[in-house]
Amino acid sequence: MISFRNFALRRGERLLLSDVDLTLHAGWRVGVVGRNGTGKTSLFAALMGEVEPDKGDLDLPGKARIASVAQETPSLPDSAIDFVLSGDQAVHDAIQMEANAFANEDWEAVAVAHHKLEELNGYDATARAGRLLHGLGFPPETHAKAVSDFSGGWRVRLNVARALMTPSDLLLLDEPTNHLDLDAVLWLEQWLLRYPGTLLVISHDREFLDNICTHTLHLHEQRAKLYTGDYTAFERQRAEQLRQQQIAFEKEQVERAHLQSFIDRFKAKASKAKQAQSRMKRLAKLAGTEAVRAERSLHITFPEPQKLPTSLVRLRDVDAGYGEVKILGDVNFGLEAGDRVGLLGPNGAGKSTLVKTLVGELPLLAGERIAHPDMRIGYFAQHTVESLMAGQTPIDHLRKVAGDLPTQVFRDFLGKWNFPGDRAFESIDGFSGGEKARLALAMIAFKQPNVLLLDEPTNHLDLDMREALAEALSDFDGAIVLVSHDRHLIGLVCDRFVRVADHKVEDFDGDLDQYAAWLRSRPGSESSKAEKAAKAQAVAAPPPPPKAPAKKINTHALQKAEARVAELEAKIAQIDAQLADPKAYADGRASDLGKEQSKLRSDLERAEADLLALYDAA
Repeated sequence: MISFRNFALRRGERLLLSDVDLTLHAGWRVGVVGRNGTGKTSLFAALMGEVEPDKGDLDLPGKARIASVAQETPSLPDSAIDFVLSGDQAVHDAIQMEANAFANEDWEAVAVAHHKLEELNGYDATARAGRLLHGLGFPPETHAKAVSDFSGGWRVRLNVARALMTPSDLLLLDEPTNHLDLDAVLWLEQWLLRYPGTLLVISHDREFLDNICTHTLHLHEQRAKLYTGDYTAFERQRAEQLRQQQIAFEKEQVERAHLQSFIDRFKAKASKAKQAQSRMKRLAKLAGTEAVRAERSLHITFPEPQKLPTSLVRLRDVDAGYGEVKILGDVNFGLEAGDRVGLLGPNGAGKSTLVKTLVGELPLLAGERIAHPDMRIGYFAQHTVESLMAGQTPIDHLRKVAGDLPTQVFRDFLGKWNFPGDRAFESIDGFSGGEKARLALAMIAFKQPNVLLLDEPTNHLDLDMREALAEALSDFDGAIVLVSHDRHLIGLVCDRFVRVADHKVEDFDGDLDQYAAWLRSRPGSESSKAEKAAKAQAVAAPPPPPKAPAKKINTHALQKAEARVAELEAKIAQIDAQLADPKAYADGRASDLGKEQSKLRSDLERAEADLLALYDAA
C-alpha cells in the first residue's frame, strides 16, 4: 500500500503538487495522466526516493522492491540478453559466479553457485530474459549483439525489458510504448496484465491505458485525484464532475445576486436592518464554488494541397529491400486522393520498407514506381525528430524548408502549431520530445503536401496533441499512409488496412481487434517465438518416448481435449473479470487470483499443445 498524506512537491520554484491525500493498494494498475509539466515524472522520482517531498509524507512498504525504466542506456559492450538479465541482479551475480567457477575449475564454488541459483529460482532466468527480448521485438540473432550497437529507440526497448526482468513489488513505467511497434505493445499489455505487483504507468496511449488499468490518477492544477476504472471511465467521471461543478457554480451565482440585491436595497432601512444583516452572513458563508475553466484545446491543421491529382503514386510488381536483400516481393499498391491507409504487420515485416519505397528513398529491386508529377510528399520517419538541428530555432527550421520568406509568415504559421510569440525564436535544445515532434510535423505541413507518409508520428506526443493530430488528419484532403502503435489514432484516421507480412503486402479485411487476434495466432508471432525461446533455453528435460504412428484420429480423446481447453479458457475469463473489480485489490484477493491465473495459463498452454498433437495425428 502506498500512502500520500498532505503531500507537496516542487521542482525549483515551481509548485507541481500540493495537498495530495490518497492511497494506492497493492495489486492496482494505475494509469498516471495529465498534461505535460503537471509533475508525472517528478512523482515517479519521489516514489523512487530521488527527490524528497517539500511537505507531508509519502509512505511505502518498508521492504518494497521498486523497478523502473532508466531514462538513458550507457554504451555498453555487454550483450543485449546479458544486459536484460542484469535486471535481476542476484540471479545475474549467481550466473556469473557459476561461470567464473567453471572457468577456474573450482568445483566447490560451482556447487555453491548451483545452490544459490536453486534458491533464487534462477535456472530459467536466461529463458525469461529471452522471452522479454522476443516480446519487445528483438529477433533471436540480436540477443548476443552488444548494447552499444543498438540505436536509441532499440535501447529504450532494452531498458523496458530490463525493468520487466527486475523482481519488484512496484513497477514504474514512464511512456513504455514509445518506440514499440503495435505487436510489441499488444505483447506488453498481456505481460502487464499478469504482473502480480502494483503498477504505475505514465502513458499517452489511451487504448493501452484502457486495456491494462484498474485506476487512473489525474494530475491537474497542482492536485492529484484518483478515479476507479480505465482512461475512458476517467474521462466520463471527470466530465460529469465538471458538469456538476458548473451547475453548482451557476446556482450559487443566482443566490449571490439575490442576496446582494436585498442587502443593497434594504441595508439602510432600520426596519429591514436585521434581515439585511442575516443575508450578509449567509452571503459570507457561501462555498465559493469556482466556475469550470475551459481547458485550452490544441488545434492544428494541414493546409489544403495546392494541387490534388486523383492518382498520386503506384507500385507495380515491385520487389523492395536493401541492396540484394529482398524484404517485400511482387508489391502492387496505389494511393489516390482521399485514401486513408493504416499499415499493419509484425515487427520487422517491412512496413517502414514499404513507406520508404513509396517515398522513393529506396531504389527498387524490381518493378516500377509511377508517381504523378504534381505529387508532393510529407514524410515523417522514425528518425525525423532526431534529425532536427541542435541550437537552432523553429523559425530557422522552417526557413530551411521554405526559403527566404518574411519572418512574420513563419511566426503566424508556428503560432497555429502552438509555438506562439517568442517560442518561435527559442533554441530547440530546451524543447521536450513532444515539442520537437510537433515542430517536425509543422515543417511537413508547411510544405502543403498532398500525400502524408507517417511512420510512428505519435512518439512523445501527449494525449491532447494526439487528439489534435487525429482531427487534422481526418480533415486532410490528400492521401495518408500511417504506421502507428496508437490504435486510437489509427481507428480514428484510417478506413482501410493493409497487412505487411511474410514478404507480402495485401489488404486486411478486418478491424484492429481482428488484427490483434491474427497476430496472436500467427505462427512465428512474438508470443509464439517467446514460448519457443523459453522452451529452448529451459533446463533440458528427458525426451518423450517416440509416438506410434497414428492410424486414425481418436474422436473421444479429441472431444475431451477440446472440452479441457474450453474449461480452462472459461476459468481464465472468470478470473480476468474478478481482477477487473477494484474490490479484489481492496480485500487482498488480487495476489492469489494472479497466481491462480498464471497457473491456469500454464495449464492452458499444455492443454492446447495436447489438442494440437491430436489434430496433427489425424
